[in-house]
Amino acid sequence: MSEQAPPRLEVRHLVRRYDGKAVVNDVSLSIQPGHVTCLLGPSGCGKSTTLRMIAGVDMQDAGEIYVDGKLVCDTVFRVPPERRGIGLMFQDFALFPHLSVGENVAFGLSGSGAAKRERVRTLLDRVGLVHFIDEYPHQLSGGEQQRVALSRALAPKPRIMLMDEPFSGLDNRLRDGIRDETLALLKDEDASVLLVTHEPEEAMRMADEIALMRDGQIVQQGAPYNIYNAPADKAAVAFFSDINALRGTVQGALAQTAFGQFLCPGVPDGAEVDIVFRPQHVGIDFDRDGRGPNPTPREGTPARGFVERARFMGSESLIEFRMAHDGSLLRATVPNVFLPKKGQPLWLTIRRDRCFVFSAKD
Repeated sequence: MSEQAPPRLEVRHLVRRYDGKAVVNDVSLSIQPGHVTCLLGPSGCGKSTTLRMIAGVDMQDAGEIYVDGKLVCDTVFRVPPERRGIGLMFQDFALFPHLSVGENVAFGLSGSGAAKRERVRTLLDRVGLVHFIDEYPHQLSGGEQQRVALSRALAPKPRIMLMDEPFSGLDNRLRDGIRDETLALLKDEDASVLLVTHEPEEAMRMADEIALMRDGQIVQQGAPYNIYNAPADKAAVAFFSDINALRGTVQGALAQTAFGQFLCPGVPDGAEVDIVFRPQHVGIDFDRDGRGPNPTPREGTPARGFVERARFMGSESLIEFRMAHDGSLLRATVPNVFLPKKGQPLWLTIRRDRCFVFSAKD
């Protein structure tokens, strides 16, 4: 039986310190050929620093980087950035203003003039810009410049593509289409992609795997479905969506709340837990008998809330409730239009199969 091929990119225990503080602390990840991994996290968590170390423009204080199973960098040995077979694309595109579109795309290519021209035309045709080959960057829109930058990065056929917030400068109306075009082109080129972003929606849309980063460390890694539906902690749930949280004290592996009891297997008696759930998993009823605008499996005890505010968000309505039992705020979303008046009493239930139980941390 043949041995399994090594990952296209593998990072082992990367560390980078500034002024004695580890901004990247023991980061490890791997990407298979043709796969897209999104390094996702808030600003300042170490995403871009990790990308720069992989690219070779910053040196790690510890750890190793491998491409196709071969060491390209540790703290002693270092393959120069231009020989790593890695393409780079940043949010500012960094096109050369004095070069034409075709010259920009051809900038990193070697070989005969005819071969370079053919590669340039092929890539620009793929992104619908071959008719701009002799124009200059300032004559193009932001979305068009982004596609030129992508073509330039892909022109030398890199095995790995590193992308740092590449869509952040684009108009919201353009982003989805350009993301999809970019992903299709990257897949066709069989490039392994590490995409840095702080937008969960972008990571969910583009990634085969998400590495969720916080405070210089990867706190969870997996397929988008698993990251979203089996989060590592309360902060991971909150990074992807609005949340509600109930605090409860455990007795006999059960936490008592206004919505009834919740199972807490393995949690010792007396420990506090947070029961976390998203607004779309709150059921709203006009009465305790279950008649309401947001049908949901009726589980546990309904709890009474008074409408604090209701807003229509386009495809759904967001309703905030002041809960009768403790005065806390709870958010619920309902498809389409539902705008009850402030102060209206309603009964709320929770989808038990969509709740996460975590040890409480103040």
